[in-house]
Amino acid sequence: MGLNPEVRPENQKNSAASEKKLIVLAGATGDLGLRIAKYLRQRGAHVRALVRRGSTSPEVASLRAQGASLVEVDYTSLAELTQACAGASCVVSALSGLREVIVEAQTRLLQAAVEAGVPRFIPSDYCIDFTKLPYGSNRNLDLRREFSERLDQAPIQATSILNGMFSDLLTGQAPVVLSGLKRVVYWGDADQPLDFTTTDNTAEYTAAAALDASTPRYLRIAGDVLSSHGLKRAASEASGEKFRLFRAGGLGTLAFMIKVTRALSPNNDEVFPPWQGMQYLHNMLSGLPKLQPLDNDRYEHLRWTSVREVLATGQVPDAKK
Repeated sequence: MGLNPEVRPENQKNSAASEKKLIVLAGATGDLGLRIAKYLRQRGAHVRALVRRGSTSPEVASLRAQGASLVEVDYTSLAELTQACAGASCVVSALSGLREVIVEAQTRLLQAAVEAGVPRFIPSDYCIDFTKLPYGSNRNLDLRREFSERLDQAPIQATSILNGMFSDLLTGQAPVVLSGLKRVVYWGDADQPLDFTTTDNTAEYTAAAALDASTPRYLRIAGDVLSSHGLKRAASEASGEKFRLFRAGGLGTLAFMIKVTRALSPNNDEVFPPWQGMQYLHNMLSGLPKLQPLDNDRYEHLRWTSVREVLATGQVPDAKK
């Protein structure tokens, strides 16, 4: 069935208590997946990490060092995925990609979980509240909603974790805080609250949720909630220098910029081309996908990292470069 004998899943005669702690993790070699695996192991769970056959990435070695068992699978094979899911109490997906991954591969993973009798499934959402957005407002989130509709029809308990924007992006990929110009760029209303959560906080929360059999359909978290005014204060406090706001226009201006950037993009098959990040920012600034109410207090001993801390320890993008 394509399972490497060295990493074959545990004998199904394990005790029920042990099986309750068995979590199958897809997308385990990504940044978020590696962190989820780490926190699952810290909580005493057994992690069965699904990896593509023949993968020799450093992340595979890292997972093995963390104590995860590795199962090589072909994501196009329902039979292999079903065998890999056997005995698990929850399947957690941290897969990243476009339709082939988010809709098609996750659908096969979902079918495998159902076939294997797994009671719970956590999809690879980890985003703003796409349930409040109209179709067509964000390509990547449309794919998550499409899979969500399939998930809701499956005979399995599902929980999506929504965390806003990964606040780590403020130090690199999201050109909102510009250190060279000492500016925070925004469109629309500077008082619109925005949700931010670090990748690490999201991973730790996901690990806790994976081991919690009573989770609802959606869990909404935000390590920090700041408006553009709040981002300006956080950047000023983090750097010790005075930042100012720069309003680049209204949301209509940003929408026009997205349209032009997408039309001129050389490769729209990338998962996160520039216009996709702009779409995400437009969604957040509209206020439609604001996360509420927040479920931050569901699990004890989880310390939330503020945006100020992220900016103080990260490399803020320099607009002069």
